[in-house]
Amino acid sequence: MTTHPSKLYYSIGEVADQFGVNESLLRFWEKEFDSIKPKKNAKGTRMYTKEDIEAIRQVYYLVKDRKMTLAGAKAQLKTKGRKVVAQVETYERLNKVKEMVLSLKRGLSELEPTEDNQPPIDKSREQALF
Repeated sequence: MTTHPSKLYYSIGEVADQFGVNESLLRFWEKEFDSIKPKKNAKGTRMYTKEDIEAIRQVYYLVKDRKMTLAGAKAQLKTKGRKVVAQVETYERLNKVKEMVLSLKRGLSELEPTEDNQPPIDKSREQALF
């Protein structure tokens, strides 16, 4: 999740939107994983800190990306907590690189040469020439 540097708390809706999950799933994970413990204000509204969001990121990675069961994710976090953090960071970096490569590939496909191996003609420049 992209967090704002000066923001201390995030609503359950903001966190759910960032991860693309339902609020009910976050409440469920809160019951299942001790590392997710958002504060609640006087009205009972959940207020997630950056630490809570990092814990959710780890659970999301294990359950959604790695397709682990809840029991498997709990065991992984218990035995390899720091290693999971590194895996999440690596996974996110690789996804960004993948997006960049796909974007470059799309851009290159637009520049593919024509049948006679000449670069494609920019239609706007062609009209300006004639």
